[in-house]
Amino acid sequence: MKKHLSILVVLFIFSAFVPKEKVTKIYLIGDSTMADYSKYEGEDYMKERYPVTGWGQVFQSIMTLDNLKSLQRLVATDSVIVDDRARGGRSTRTFFEEGRWAAVYRKLEAGDLVIMQFGHNDAAKEKTERYVTVEGYKEYIRLFVNQSREKGAIPIVLTPVARNYPWKDGFLENVHGEYDAAAKEVAAELDALMIDLNQRSRDFFSEKGQEYVTANYFMNFGPGLYEAFPEGQKDNTHFQPAGAKAVAQLVLEGMQELAKK
Repeated sequence: MKKHLSILVVLFIFSAFVPKEKVTKIYLIGDSTMADYSKYEGEDYMKERYPVTGWGQVFQSIMTLDNLKSLQRLVATDSVIVDDRARGGRSTRTFFEEGRWAAVYRKLEAGDLVIMQFGHNDAAKEKTERYVTVEGYKEYIRLFVNQSREKGAIPIVLTPVARNYPWKDGFLENVHGEYDAAAKEVAAELDALMIDLNQRSRDFFSEKGQEYVTANYFMNFGPGLYEAFPEGQKDNTHFQPAGAKAVAQLVLEGMQELAKK
């Protein structure tokens, strides 16, 4: 027994002095297009939500070792944990007011990344509980950027991902109005990293074509296919798994480009 205890003591002392592998946290803050529905509290995802999928929900799966090597100037470690705090229906204002940003801020460490994508709900003027003026939107983005930097974290501003409308002459156009430009303006003003996800997704979807994108990427399907949507669905804002994976890849490509600068 004494021998076993001695071994345990030695192992404990040894483990205390062995440096732990540093892991970079990638925090995702935003709305339903980015959210991880499988982690919604008190819900059975497969029964109540599937196939709706936020692009943040699949982001961990593309953080492979090879992809991390291409992000070395952004990510200083060979391991990351994606912590998706995005939530459906949230604007910059409500994300802040509900304490969701404070919960991220408390945990931030130097070298972490904060990827922010808002705009879908900020622009919903008819929904006063979430609406934020363009100037208000810019103020909250400034706050997220500046407070991330206070902790030594790296903020990345994203323009809002495209909706599946309006289409014109085979090309997907901008539906986000001034909020698209506002995100770019704040990033330029603060010299923050920025990925123009709106333009990237519009270009990518346009290349794929309206018919393909509508049927495969967005939540458009007939009845009887999924338990959560027995009558089918027609939704050109939220993604099916293939759409979420495609958008996650676009974000990764944007990060890879930033890492080269």
